[in-house]
Amino acid sequence: MNKIALIIQREFLSRVQKRTFLLVTIGLPILISCVYAAIIYFSVHSSSQTKIMVVDNANFFHDSLPSSDDNISFVFVKKQTVDSVKSNAANGESAGFINIPADANLLKDNIEIMMEKKIGIIDREKIKSDIQDRLQQLKLQSLISDTTAFAQAKRNTKISFVNTNDKNDSDLKTGISTAVGFICGFLIYMILLLYGMSVMRGVMEEKTNRIAEIMISSVKPFQLMMGKIIGIGAVGLLQFIIWIVLGIGLRLILIPLLFPSMGHAAAAVHTNGSDIQNVLQGLSSINFSLIIPVFLIYFIGGYLVYASLFAAIGCTVSDGQQDAQGLTLPVTLPIIFGFVIMTQAINNPTSGLSVFGSLFPLTSPVVMMARVAQGVPEAVSYFQLILSIVILFATFLFTTWFAGKIYRTGILMYGKKPTWKELVKWAFRKV
Repeated sequence: MNKIALIIQREFLSRVQKRTFLLVTIGLPILISCVYAAIIYFSVHSSSQTKIMVVDNANFFHDSLPSSDDNISFVFVKKQTVDSVKSNAANGESAGFINIPADANLLKDNIEIMMEKKIGIIDREKIKSDIQDRLQQLKLQSLISDTTAFAQAKRNTKISFVNTNDKNDSDLKTGISTAVGFICGFLIYMILLLYGMSVMRGVMEEKTNRIAEIMISSVKPFQLMMGKIIGIGAVGLLQFIIWIVLGIGLRLILIPLLFPSMGHAAAAVHTNGSDIQNVLQGLSSINFSLIIPVFLIYFIGGYLVYASLFAAIGCTVSDGQQDAQGLTLPVTLPIIFGFVIMTQAINNPTSGLSVFGSLFPLTSPVVMMARVAQGVPEAVSYFQLILSIVILFATFLFTTWFAGKIYRTGILMYGKKPTWKELVKWAFRKV
């Protein structure tokens, strides 16, 4: 046991003390955050206004044409000829204009938007949508003379979902649960891929550098494999914690620095008790006291299962990355398959495919998080959750045994590329 602890210490310190660790763990997230902040900053502050002049001689719009986008505005002009409006547009006062002659028919005639400047397809669709919405409203008003009846007809009927056990099941809570489930599942998906491959590369490097031969003389191959898996896993956990702290710190620094008005706006909204309060209320309804421990359990279980398999692959490779590509495909496919099932489980957490994906040990770390975030026992029963964890850790015991048997033979074998049939033969060979 002491030898495993020594190997864990060596694996942990040899990686943490490298400059590349500091660069990837601290420098890269800061760089990426700054790049994204710059993109958002310039996209927000460089947006140009698109002004459309409206010459409404037929009084189609009754001097009111609301815009759904703050960057697009409709300005009604009075007592101006079409030529003067066109001249103003040519001088840059507007992007274009709408001319509606006095004898136009609301129900028959088309509307043309005369553009002086070229605008993109998204702005075109927004302008068309704003005009269509306003015209439909006016046409309905012309058909229903009673304004009270029209207002009642326009009023949306409130439709809400209520859980049979009387718990709140609002759309906001469902949306937040979906986002939390996707983020948790995506994080585990990335962790399994990144750190599993890291374990494989670590084993490959020691084998190709012949360091493994020296270490095997003093420790058992199983001890070496377990020390490497746990040591690299500890590095990943440390990296993960640093990223969380960095994310919170950068959010507190960059947002007030680049977007100072957001703080005042948030405070105003908070005072008025609107959307942000609703989001905070929705977040408070999420059962994080269950989600966080379950996330850590699936993070540890999933990592140990896949790290042992990747370690087994790494010990069989002696001629570099090309040999590893063919062997890693059967291991990486279940992770990718789990991500695909997770996207289905987010929308339908109780479907047969979601249940299968959350119980199958090679996909359960990714899929189960999407279901747990939707609620227990509403989306996943306690029995399924406990059964999934038991199967996952039973699989970890099997894959560790399987990988340990392969590791014992493969770590000292050179000059031959083994097939999957030979790997299975190594695993079940009696010593």
